[in-house]
Amino acid sequence: MPPSLASAVWAPPGERDRDDGNNQACMHGFLRPTPEEAGDEPGNRSSGTGVAQGAAPARAGAAGGGRRSPRPTETEGRTMKIGIIGAGNIGGNLTRRLTALGHDVSVANSRGPHTLTALAEETGATPVAASEAARGAEVVVVTVPLKAVPDLPSGLLDGAAPGVAVIDTGNYYPRQRDGRIDAIEDEGLTESRWTERQIGHPVVKAFNGTYAQDIVDRPRPSGDPERMALPVAGDDEDAKRRVRDLIEEMGFDTVDAGGIDDSWRQQPGTPVYGLRAGAEEVAAALAEASPERPADFRA
Repeated sequence: MPPSLASAVWAPPGERDRDDGNNQACMHGFLRPTPEEAGDEPGNRSSGTGVAQGAAPARAGAAGGGRRSPRPTETEGRTMKIGIIGAGNIGGNLTRRLTALGHDVSVANSRGPHTLTALAEETGATPVAASEAARGAEVVVVTVPLKAVPDLPSGLLDGAAPGVAVIDTGNYYPRQRDGRIDAIEDEGLTESRWTERQIGHPVVKAFNGTYAQDIVDRPRPSGDPERMALPVAGDDEDAKRRVRDLIEEMGFDTVDAGGIDDSWRQQPGTPVYGLRAGAEEVAAALAEASPERPADFRA
């Protein structure tokens, strides 16, 4: 198991990342950073998505073991319209990477488009109100603190493309940021299942255990021995495939982490949370996880 997160670097929410579930201070990935990474906070760094001890990895490594197939991905070579809601570390670096790949990105935060001028000028993304971010989008990324999800605009996905895939990068930090969420604590809902209920749409959980800086610094071509793999969980297989294709286009392998009810395997405190490794190691980390939420991540 990774070292206790209690000793990890953490800073209060609200500084530069108030709109992002992956806070600069490791909000979504409070992570056991090495000394040279002391300033690099994983967005939603997931130390694991695993199975109860002794159980087989539930679909971990399914769909080709998470390795990118030799065929071009479905997203490669074509422009998609992508909406990003949250412009902190993860949201900002997803904006940078996806615009660099040629995608048409709209980005929103809670403070309004006028606060995103610098990011728009840097990347060519279009700053919009949160209520407009999903308009026409084939993929929407929700990357805000969990406690802010109920405050997202009503009809958030109205006007999105048919079959829109919604990526949830969120993590639950009850003691450090989000306060107690009864449905997670008492009903045992996974964070992403709770988020689905709030927004009224299925989600695909990804990037919740990823260092934000890795999104722009660590892409590698398919087959590179240093290419990282990210766990991806979701119930809608078509949406999950689209998200996996997009991540693979971005320069990372993926591992199928099962459905949303299985996504506890990649919640904070699990072996895959914050893991920088290839597909085989990520699949193994998912298999090692315990469904019991660590004390540091309970209210």
